[in-house]
Parts: sequence; structure tokens; C-alpha cells
Amino acid sequence: MHPKPISDQPFPSPRPSDRRESGAHRAPVAMDLPSLAVVLRAALSPNPDERKAAEENLNQFQYAPQHLVRLLQIMVDGSYDMTVRQVASIHFKNFVAKNWLPHEPGEPQKISESDKCMVRENILGFIVQVPPLLRAQLGECIKTIIHADYPEQWPSLLQWIKCNLQLQDQQVFGALYVLRVLSRKYEFKSDEERIPLYLIVEETFPHLLSIHNKLAPIANPSVEVADLIKLICKIFWSSIYLEIPKQLFDPTVFNAWMVLFLNILERPVPLEGQPSDPEVRKSWGWWKVKKWTIHILNRLYTRFGDLKLQKPESKAFAQMFQKNYAGKILECHLQLLNVIRTGGYLPDRVINLILQYLSSSIPRNSMYQLLQPQLDIVLFEIIFPLMCFNDNDQKLWNEDPHEYVRKGYDIIEDLYSPRTGAMDFVSELVRKRGKGNLQKFIQFIVEIFRRYDEASAEFKPYRQKDGALLAIGTLCDKLKQTEPYKSELECMLVQHVFTEFTSHVGHLRAKAAWVAGQYAHINFRDQNNFRRAFHLVVSGLHDPQLPVRVDSVFALRSFVEACKDLNEIRPILPQLLDEFFKLMNEVENEDLVFTLETIVDKFGEEMAPYAIGLCQNLAAAFWRCMDTSEAEDEADDSSALAAVGCLRAIGTILESVSRLPHLFVQIEPTLLPIMQRMLTTDGQDVFEEVLEIVSYMTFFSPTISLEMWSLWPLMVDALNDWAIDYFENILVPLDNYISRGTAHFLTCKNPDYQQSLWNILSSIADALYYNASLTLGILHKLGVATEVFNIWFQMLQVVKKSGLRANFKREHDKKVCCLGLTSLLGLPADQLSGEAFERVFKATLELLVSFKDQVAESMKQNDVDDDDMDGFEADEEAEEEDESDKEMGVDAEGGDEADSLKLQRLAVEAKAFQLSDEDDDSDDDFTDDEELQSPIDEVDPFIFFVETVQAVQASNPTRFQNLMQTLDFHYQALASGIAQHADQRRIEIEKEKLGITTAQ
Repeated sequence: MHPKPISDQPFPSPRPSDRRESGAHRAPVAMDLPSLAVVLRAALSPNPDERKAAEENLNQFQYAPQHLVRLLQIMVDGSYDMTVRQVASIHFKNFVAKNWLPHEPGEPQKISESDKCMVRENILGFIVQVPPLLRAQLGECIKTIIHADYPEQWPSLLQWIKCNLQLQDQQVFGALYVLRVLSRKYEFKSDEERIPLYLIVEETFPHLLSIHNKLAPIANPSVEVADLIKLICKIFWSSIYLEIPKQLFDPTVFNAWMVLFLNILERPVPLEGQPSDPEVRKSWGWWKVKKWTIHILNRLYTRFGDLKLQKPESKAFAQMFQKNYAGKILECHLQLLNVIRTGGYLPDRVINLILQYLSSSIPRNSMYQLLQPQLDIVLFEIIFPLMCFNDNDQKLWNEDPHEYVRKGYDIIEDLYSPRTGAMDFVSELVRKRGKGNLQKFIQFIVEIFRRYDEASAEFKPYRQKDGALLAIGTLCDKLKQTEPYKSELECMLVQHVFTEFTSHVGHLRAKAAWVAGQYAHINFRDQNNFRRAFHLVVSGLHDPQLPVRVDSVFALRSFVEACKDLNEIRPILPQLLDEFFKLMNEVENEDLVFTLETIVDKFGEEMAPYAIGLCQNLAAAFWRCMDTSEAEDEADDSSALAAVGCLRAIGTILESVSRLPHLFVQIEPTLLPIMQRMLTTDGQDVFEEVLEIVSYMTFFSPTISLEMWSLWPLMVDALNDWAIDYFENILVPLDNYISRGTAHFLTCKNPDYQQSLWNILSSIADALYYNASLTLGILHKLGVATEVFNIWFQMLQVVKKSGLRANFKREHDKKVCCLGLTSLLGLPADQLSGEAFERVFKATLELLVSFKDQVAESMKQNDVDDDDMDGFEADEEAEEEDESDKEMGVDAEGGDEADSLKLQRLAVEAKAFQLSDEDDDSDDDFTDDEELQSPIDEVDPFIFFVETVQAVQASNPTRFQNLMQTLDFHYQALASGIAQHADQRRIEIEKEKLGITTAQ
């Protein structure tokens, strides 16, 4: 199964037909290997001109036949410099990722099938031949190809893996590496998509067990052995993450795997070769093996540890797992934890995972019984020491306080933190097994407080006091509702927390602020103690050490929320805001913004004098967060979250000053650049928050500026491209634009806001026709049904000075609208109320009349002169001005339109801001595109309307009768006219069909 080196394989010469001179679409001939190597080297040149020329050269030849293959040849050929091979690997990986499969339907293949075959036939063998730096690039390519081609285009892949698993060291590593990539394809797949995985498990898992059984007896295993076992663990993890493959439900097979994992768990990590640096040591191969093994066992316990969560078919398996393995895993975990009790080393992630298992065991009686004999040792000699301030904390506090703050508030860090795992264990213990355990633990904490108070300064257990304070803060919810502790909380704060605000130990000052914030909402019997706590926290804002200032801001939020008399805060409000923004210039932390939001929300319009400055500072902080996030190769979660927090705080400020419209004019220049950029794809992570800001700015500003109107096309483009999930959010500002900027909405043609809005609403109309019930249900679920139909009916009612409709001018637009509205009439009464039924019925009648007249006018024009298009265009405007609804008795100013007070007000506004006395009734937006084709072409809207109404009359006579009684003469006449026209259309359609049949 050794691949033939592709550098030895001949390459076919270009066919004569490929050398044709026209040059129109001729594919270039690939560079030979020496020339390609020269170009790749030039791509790293310090000379920018040489680099640019090399990149252009590579781009020019990238689609040439065999170019991809030759990149692979250079990448794996050891005779080339590593720098050249690395550049080749990057170009190879990027090209495969971008072009292995077309990204759009109908897009042609950019890699020939022969090149693909050559890559597939050779790439697997090179996994073990290239150094790790290049292996990562090859692995990415194999992942791309597997996801695209397996199993259909690459059926031999599984057989290659199976054969190589039975060979020697390097081939086994290559097979495991590829099998890991293959198994990851199915890690998150649902049932049907996982079917190919069952064959993979059946063909390879017996070999994986065999490989491990050969490796296990090795006395002093190298780290390379660990790499092989780690790959086996990762393959198993991917295979069982969502669902256990059916082969593993066989007790014998499952037991073999459990023996394997328990063996790994119990076996000590080799001491030889273990790095001394803790940061390097945690990534050492054998500790990685330990971590993945615990991952797997925890996952199995999560899936099968609770019988109540099991499906009937898996209940017996879960019982077997609990009986035979759950307790044994707990025993192994406790043995591992005992290592840190005696001063040994465990990686943070391993400790955290073990504590997760222990926490999950607490509610389950059988597991808790196994844990209980060792509970005191676990709680007081392992868990509590993990909660205490330690050497690593002190080192980070001193050397990088910003990183100390980031880790303390980073949710992702919690996944790896032993301290978080310890806090979760204590919380779960007192919540589920509080009887006895809570009292015992609190007595332990009180004893630490006593020893701390009694000791002289040089012998005080500062770190244990820190752990005790953390424990008290962690248990706040339980202590606030449990006597006798509930009654003693105020006294505890005064005696053991307030005193640490002036401690010479920085981490105790920070912890005191945090604990005070946890208990800010308790009922203080002495309000002076609340005031004292508040002012102590405020004093922490000036602390010389950054972590203390940050924890003080976090605590301040709770005190602001709990404060019943704002006069406590009001005198120092300017000072607080100054401290906030000083801190925001130092730290990107969303919790800072949360506190600011709380203050703004609490003081409302009193924030007006600070609103402009707040928005400016928040906008500046937002841009800093975005710059930080974009500067990282991987997303900076803390910066991204802080950016979202800045925008939310801006929204809170805008809401608080909503009754002061003049401020919005002054704030707009600060916020406009954010809105303009973040309504594009750059702002997908903050799109909802930006839309809220746009909504405030368009609703509360005295007028909508032209600069704000520039945001409309951005929102519509986003909606059409990628933002359909934000449909309900986008409708809010669009409605503001229409209702508050009516004149500009009606008169502006570049861009044409009316047409763009119709383009949006027409897709609702289409959906209603095809499935009215489902579409209406979705609109209701999104909470936008009322908003959509209000806008829709508002657009239907707007007419120009000529009496023509301002919207839905094309025949196709009117027809789509008629079909969508008519479909609503067929809905049952529980989905469409009687009032809505009447409104839709009237609107549909009027639109059908307009559609009928437009079709008639169009046919008339065609009869006059089909060929003289210039004459058609010249006369159309005058004829359109004369168009009327006389035939059906429709008065353009009658019905709902004349009765709508809102429309009258909008018309007055439109007249006041009218830019021209002439309507722009050009033929460009009136005539239909003759090439336009649609599935609804064969549907006659008049017949569809009459048949729908007849169906309502038959299925719900009372509903129909109630409607008829509410219609005045005008609408009754319209209904009668439409019914007559539907009969006429039936005859015409039959004649058309007969004519076609005769012609054939």
C-alpha cells in the first residue's frame, strides 16, 4: 500500500487543441517543478515587487492542469528548502479548500477529475513522510477532500485505512491520523447522516483495540506511543459524541473498550521525559491521553448515568453501565485527585473534568454512597485548597494584571479552571445534599475566619481567607434563604468582609469587593451598613491595582440595583462615570459595560447631561474592541463580548433620553460610522444591537437625516443576502422610515425605497399563496405579523396625484399581491379574525380592480402599435394619467383610503416636503418585463378569488354572511364586478386552451 512518488510520474503534455491561438478561454500550461519552486521562493521575498509578481504568477497558473499536483510534489519532496515546501503547502491547502468543490449551484469544476484522482491516490501516504509543520496543512486538505468525496468519490479510503492499521509504526500512525479526520466528519451528524460511520466502526474498531493491546505492555513507553493512543481516544470520542454506534451496545465489545480506558486511567503517567515547565507539561502527550480518556468516560456517564433520561431501547445498556463501570470510574477519578492532595501534578483541565464527574455523581444515590466515605477528605483537603489563592495567581497578579482580569471573567477559562470546578462541586453539594454538609462546611469556613482574626499580621492565612471569602460568595443563594445563616449575613459582612477593603493584600481587597456585591441585595437591618458597603466599593474604583478596580465595578452594579435612595449615588455620579471610562480605556470587559447600563437605566433622563459624552466614550471603546478582535487570528471572545456590551449600553442611553429629541441630532455623527459599517457583513456578530440603535435614531430624532437614509439599502441588502433571521428586527426601523420620513420615501427614486420595500414584501406575498397557514404562523412566531400587514396595507393605500397607485405598479406585482391576500381569506377563523378578514377582503377587491384595469390598458396599447416602441413610451405617461377606475365604480379617493386618518396625515407631510409638483409616473416602473416567468403565470387571480370566497361561503356560512352585512354598496358593487369578470375569464381561458389544441 505504499504510494508511488508522484514526482516520478510523467505528466501528459498539452494536447494540440489546448494550444489554439485564440487565447479566449485557453487554460495555461502548468509550470515545471524548478520554475514553480523559484516562484514559490519569490513569494517570500523581502522585496514587495518580487512578492507581488510571484503571487500574480501563482494566481495566473493556479487553474492550469497539474498545477495542484505539482504543488503537492514540492511540498513532500525533501530536496527542497523547508521554506519553499511550506509556501507550497499553504497554497495547496488554500486552493483545495476554495476549489475542491464548486461553492455555487451550476458553478463549473475548477480542478480536473484526473488531478483530483492523482491527489487522492497519493496524499494519504505522505501524512507520515512530511514533518509536523506540513502535516497540519495536509491534514486540513484531507479533511476537505473527505468531507466532499467520502464515500461516493473515494470508496477506497476505508480499505486503505484498514490495511495500514495492520502494518508497522509509521503506517499505523498515518492510518490513525486519517481515521481521526474521517470520524470527525460524523461527530455532529444526525441519525441518517451517521449511517456510513457504522461501517467505519465495524471495519476499524477491532484493529484499534488490537493496536492498543500491543502498546499497553510496553514498559517505558515513549511519547510517540502516547500520540498513537491519543488518536485512538479521539477517534472513539468522535464516534460516540452524539450517539453510541450500535456495535458498542454489544456487552463484550463495550467491555473491551472500557477495560482499555480504565487501564489508561489507572496507569501512572511516565515520569521520564515529562517537561518541567507546567505550561508545556499540560500539553505533553501522556497528559493529553489522560484528558481524552476522562472526556470519553464523562461523556458516557452523561449519556447513561441517569436511567430517567434513557430511551426504552437504551435502558438495559444504561443499567449495565451504571452497575459495572460508573462506580469504577469514580474510584479511578478519586485516586487521580489524591495526587494533588499530596503535592503532585495534574493539569488544570484534567482536574476540572474529574470535578465535573464528581459533581454529576452527587444527586445519584448509588454514586453518592460511594463518594460519602471520602467526602471530608475531598471537600476539605482537595476542593477547598483549589478555591484558595495560589502561587500561580500571585505570579499572574504581579506580572500581568490584565491577563489576571481576563481569566477571571472569561467563560471559556471556566472550562479549564480547577477553581470553577471546585466552586461548582460545593454549590451542587449544598444544593442536593445540604443536610449536614452545609453546616459542616460553614463551620470549617468560620474556623478559618477565627484563625485569621487571631493570628498576627505576619502569620495570617491570607490565601485561606481568600478561599473562605470565595466560598461564602459562591454559596450566597443558599445562605440568603437558609436559617440561621440568613440572619447572620449582615454581621458576617461587617466582621469578615468590610475589614478587608483596607487590607494591604491586594487579592483580599478584590475578593472583599466581589463578596460585598454578592450580598448587596440582602435586607440590611442597619442602612448605615449598606451605605458603608457601597462607599467601600466606590473607594475600590481608585485602588492602585487593576483587578481590585475591576471587581469593584462589578460589585457596584449590584449596589446600584439594590439602592432604594438614588441620593446616595447622585452626588458622585460624574465621578463614577469618569472612573468607568478610565477603566474602559484599560480593560475590554463586558461586565464594566453592564454596570454602566445599570446606572443609565436607573437614572433615566437624569443622564441627559452625560449622554453625548457617554456615547462618544462607548463608541471609542467599541472601535477599540473591534480592532483588538480583528487583530487576533482567532476571535477574541472577551473583546467581541465587550463590543456587544458597548452597543447595548448605547441603546440603553438612547432609550433613557428618548423624550429629548434634540440630543439625537448631536449623537448621530458619533454613531453613524458604527451603523454604516456594522450593517454590512462586518457586523454580523452585533447586527441585532446595531438595528436597535437604528430603530432609536429613526424613531426619536426630530427628523430622519439623509445620512440616516443611507442605512436603508444596507439593511435591505443584508436581508436579501444573509440576515433573514433578523427580519423582525429590520422591520422596525423600516416602519420608522416610512411613517416618519414619508415624503422622502415617496419621492426619492435613487435609491427607490418603495421598490426595495416591495421586493421584500413580495416574498411574503408569494409564501402566503403557496402556504398561507404556515407563513402566517411563522410571521406570528416571529412577532412581526401585525407590523408586516400594517406596512403592506399602508403601501396599498398610497396613491399619486394622478390617482395611480404609488406601489405595486407592475402587473406581476399586483398579481402576486392579489394571490397572497386571497390565500389569507381561505384561512379558518382561529387564524384570521373577523376584523382582519374584512380588511383583507376589501384590500383584495381594490387591488383586483386595479390589476384588471392595468391588464386591459396593456392589451389596448399592444393593439394600437406592437412595433412602435418609441410611440408607446412617449404616450404612456399621458395615458397613465388618464387611467381611471370608472368601469367598476371605484373612486380613487374612496373607501379605506379616504377614511384613514394616518394616511391623511402622511399625505399632508408628503405635500409639505414635496420636491416636485410632478409625479414620476415613468414607464420604467409601470410596464412588465416581457421575459418575466413565474409558477403563478397559469393562475388567474380573479377565478382564484371567487373560488376562495365560495369555499368560505360553503365551509363557514356565518362568517361569510357577517362579512356581506358589513360591506357598503361600494364594496358590494366591486365584489359583483369581480365575480362577473371571473366568469368572463373562465370563458377566455377555455377559448385559449381550445385554440392551442386546434393549432397543435
